[in-house]
Amino acid sequence: MTTPTKLINLFEYQTLASQQLSPMARDYYASGSWDEITLRDNRAAFERFKLRPRMLVDVSQRDLSTQILGQSLQLPILIAPMAFQCLAHPEGEIATAKAAQQLGTVMVLSTLATMSMEDVASVSNQTPQWFQLYVHRDRGLTRALVERAYAAGFQALCLTVDAPVLGKREKDMHNQFILPPDMELANLSTLANLEISSQPDESGLFSYFLEQINPALTWSDLEWLQSLSPLPVVVKGILRGDDALRAVEHGAKAVIVSNHGGRQLDGAIASIDALSEVVAAVGDQVDVLMDGGIRRGTDILKALALGAKAVLLGRPILWGLAVGGEAGVKHVLELLCNELDLALALSGCANLQDIDSSLVVRF
Repeated sequence: MTTPTKLINLFEYQTLASQQLSPMARDYYASGSWDEITLRDNRAAFERFKLRPRMLVDVSQRDLSTQILGQSLQLPILIAPMAFQCLAHPEGEIATAKAAQQLGTVMVLSTLATMSMEDVASVSNQTPQWFQLYVHRDRGLTRALVERAYAAGFQALCLTVDAPVLGKREKDMHNQFILPPDMELANLSTLANLEISSQPDESGLFSYFLEQINPALTWSDLEWLQSLSPLPVVVKGILRGDDALRAVEHGAKAVIVSNHGGRQLDGAIASIDALSEVVAAVGDQVDVLMDGGIRRGTDILKALALGAKAVLLGRPILWGLAVGGEAGVKHVLELLCNELDLALALSGCANLQDIDSSLVVRF
């Protein structure tokens, strides 16, 4: 078996993980909606941006640390919220949280996790962690989730707004995706005994969203959500400047430019292409982050040059988890950190504050 440290980039992790995951898990993690146009474009869009490095700058000492929501991080890479991580490894979200703590960064725990928020919080008390929230039709259930997250020590709520209904992921439909019998929605089973049920010719996850997630959510609900706890609210799933402004006006403390990894509206703009408009709209009022298509340190550099304060990493974390558990996740993050550090040096930047829009041009 290949040890994680023998792999030298994220693409090698992708290849090995696809061989080790079950077909249902592999397709669930990898797929996008409909024709997967946005899924592919998230990656291709980075190649449309070229770097313009500065020369003869002292880069002998470099620093990747930053602050998000006033929380100190050792690197500008957060772990995106991803459901059902026990499909990749028995320790699932616990392993991911341990790796995040070792690297000094934030893990965003999904509502649809296969490990409970209390268990995840118990292994990540040295670094801030965020809880990603889907607002359910049952307001009492949503309130209970927020109260539990606050009590467990999570330091922000990450509200996903681009999934009022679930995008059609045809691979999941073919597979009739459902959780194995030994897994559960750990944050929900104790509250309402909710589960991903099996439906003929349909994804169980699609059926769950149809039945449980509230499609009537509006900007006014953002204010209701903030009334439930002192936690800052981060809005994830923004692709327009005007929506970013609305989020700020309704109290969001940060926004994440995201198209849900190409898993919702197919044909939606690539995240990196939407980033500049969002940054221009909100200015320095809130932190702007982005996810989607990050595979190299140069991708992170481009996102930071376009105004992102940090990026979130999704699928590569799952590849690391599938290949090597906690050690695999840690190594994936280390590979990206090393690539970003090298890209900084070669671009004439000693730290993240030296990065600006003059470093990139779009073709």
